[in-house]
Amino acid sequence: MLFFNEKDVITEFRRRGKLNELQKSEGHLNDVIKETKQELGQLKNNAQTIEKYAREKYLMKKENEDLFIISSSDTLK
Repeated sequence: MLFFNEKDVITEFRRRGKLNELQKSEGHLNDVIKETKQELGQLKNNAQTIEKYAREKYLMKKENEDLFIISSSDTLK
């Protein structure tokens, strides 16, 4: 019963481990969803937020501006 049944001890430990991983993943994804909803609400209501989002995410710029991208990688050593 301990090792040959579908509900043996080893399988139960694996299932509990997998359940814990999935619960942590669910919590993280719920946090991401909350942040995304807040960001969406700000984008719908504020023109300055739209401009900031476009500049940061899509590297957009105005016609009379120059854009300098600084990489944070360790290639400067």
